Amino acid sequence: MTGAKEIQELRIDPLLQDSFSIEGLKERRFTAQPYRPDHNQVLFVKEGRGTVIIDGVSIPFSANSLLLVSKGQVYLFGENVVTGYLLQFGDCFWQRTPASANNCKAVLFDNGMVERRFSLDAAHQQALDHLFDTALHEFTGPDYANKPDVLAAYLKIIIIKIANIYALLQEDTGSYDNKLYQDFIALVREECSQVHDVAGFARKLGVSSRKLSEISRRFGQGAKEVINGQLIAEAKRLLQFSSQPVKEIAGNLHFATPYQFSNFFKKYTSLSPIEYRRQFVKIGI
Repeated sequence: MTGAKEIQELRIDPLLQDSFSIEGLKERRFTAQPYRPDHNQVLFVKEGRGTVIIDGVSIPFSANSLLLVSKGQVYLFGENVVTGYLLQFGDCFWQRTPASANNCKAVLFDNGMVERRFSLDAAHQQALDHLFDTALHEFTGPDYANKPDVLAAYLKIIIIKIANIYALLQEDTGSYDNKLYQDFIALVREECSQVHDVAGFARKLGVSSRKLSEISRRFGQGAKEVINGQLIAEAKRLLQFSSQPVKEIAGNLHFATPYQFSNFFKKYTSLSPIEYRRQFVKIGI
């Protein structure tokens, strides 16, 4: 009896409380409020449809799809009702997984792709449903000493499976064009505060502006829209999560004048930078 009591009193590792969770969603209603997670997130939508804005990019989703949000990205749901799963994990918990899975995690969360949603066929949907349900059952079950290691193993399997699904989807497009587009997206995320024009990115990638624009449109958005969307996302982050004056933000983003920055920002958001910042002060974000 003493041994049984000791087992019952074991408490879950703090890492599970702070850096890993999985939740079953049953007709969960998301509220339209911006959020910037400090964990990577996977939303597996089994039923429902709607729209989410991730770093200023509007992404529609429907049943049998995955949504990926990287740590630090700003996202905003519309009034959506979703049934499925929400998995979250932080870097400190990911370190429990074997190094062999690192490339899969990097492909999904570290490569800066704009498209964060992809649809699942019936076979992939069924396989992921089983994996998520098994991980959820383990997470919500009784605590024991090695539970974090078991959940890290499930996390590794899920991420590898999703990365393989993503790789299969990418085979549907030309390998050169796909790589060029992914390189463009990654470069935009790194350098959009210094470079604002398509020609500048085309030179860095060694292609013509026309070629870059054609490939970008094939993947859903024009090259200029990709650049401006990322620039707006960076501006929103600085306005919402820093106390820098608007003049300083304009300079950091390499606008010629604060007036030029304000006009650009208002064109895409219908708010001035000061008005945008003020709305988060009112709600305490």
